[in-house]
Amino acid sequence: MSRAVEAPHAPALPGTLSEVLRAELIAFRRDLHMHPELGNQEFRTTAAIKDRLEQAGLRPRVLATGTGLVCDIGSDGGTADGTTGGRLAFRADIDALPIPDTKTVDYASTVPGRAHACGHDVHTTVVLGTGLVLAELAREGRLPRPVRLLFQPAEELLPGGAAEAVACGVLDGVGRILAVHCDPRVDAGRIGLRTGAITSACDRLEITLEGPGGHTARPHLTTDMVTAAARVAVDVPALLGRRVDARAGLAVTWGRLETGHACNVIPQRAVLAGTVRCLDIAAWRQAPDLVHAAIDEVATLYGAKSQIDYVRGIPPVVNEPGSAQLLHDAMAARRGAEAVEDTPQSLGGEDFSWYLEHVPGAMARLGVRPPGELSSLDLHRGDFDVDEYAITAGVELFTAAALL
Repeated sequence: MSRAVEAPHAPALPGTLSEVLRAELIAFRRDLHMHPELGNQEFRTTAAIKDRLEQAGLRPRVLATGTGLVCDIGSDGGTADGTTGGRLAFRADIDALPIPDTKTVDYASTVPGRAHACGHDVHTTVVLGTGLVLAELAREGRLPRPVRLLFQPAEELLPGGAAEAVACGVLDGVGRILAVHCDPRVDAGRIGLRTGAITSACDRLEITLEGPGGHTARPHLTTDMVTAAARVAVDVPALLGRRVDARAGLAVTWGRLETGHACNVIPQRAVLAGTVRCLDIAAWRQAPDLVHAAIDEVATLYGAKSQIDYVRGIPPVVNEPGSAQLLHDAMAARRGAEAVEDTPQSLGGEDFSWYLEHVPGAMARLGVRPPGELSSLDLHRGDFDVDEYAITAGVELFTAAALL
């Protein structure tokens, strides 16, 4: 799906991609796409990135977790990153999803039940390409600030590989961090951007309800477990909607409810599982206590004992204003201000948020829809694919951010 599309404005900065490098990056992305690896299993992917960076004369370091790596370009004595100081980091996530690839293309996944259906192969290629361009500029003495490339494993696993990467010291010496995420609703060659929260928090919840059970002829002598589970499923989300500001967007959505095996037996046990999503980071910090209290209240009313497994996931990605402005200015310098569009906050989660708990940063939505297309293939689908011109746009965005 590669196309030769020219930028609407002549680049105002060095670091334009050559046709040779464009072709190489597309081939690299397709190779990753053919060989997807799940979180914390990205050994081939890590080796491929490491090999190419070493060919460019760089010294990447594999993370202590065994997959993923970091690579510094430029000395720490370079120009500070605005008022924050430290290196400017570019992050990519490198893992794939446990779903089959259903596309009919010559670079479809060769691994059964595995696919790069979220665009992480594109994110990885963009950061790799950025590193190759900036390494050449550094050799020429034209890189004004030190940068760090970060290739992170296990983004798709809660609570996300970012937290473990931080524990490995990937933010040591970093003053600001930037990222992109593929967006099939934005045309290739453009980005979507907003200041403040751009994704939502996402936690995982599982509830086990227990009671004595019994005969359906005598529900008054038992805990009516089916009714109790149904009321928890319906009433807990409703209660939460009245206990936080509606603008916080705190929502429990169930994906699983299991109880009972026979029509005339009241079961002794029920299990509900779902997700807790939240638009507001302050409300997200209160969510576990609020959810526990609501579940206990409803379960007790119907005589059921509850065991709650609340797995903390990820906070919202909250774009810091200065970092969002840097991404805006970088895209405008390359392709004109009209190449930046406003984007709404998503209910999806992204573990890039863990980095922003420590340093300022921002994420842009990287357009991957072929211009002129009226429909788009959503993320996390087996037939998801991208317009590969997005790789060129992403590399130019990041190189411009490093040079401004």
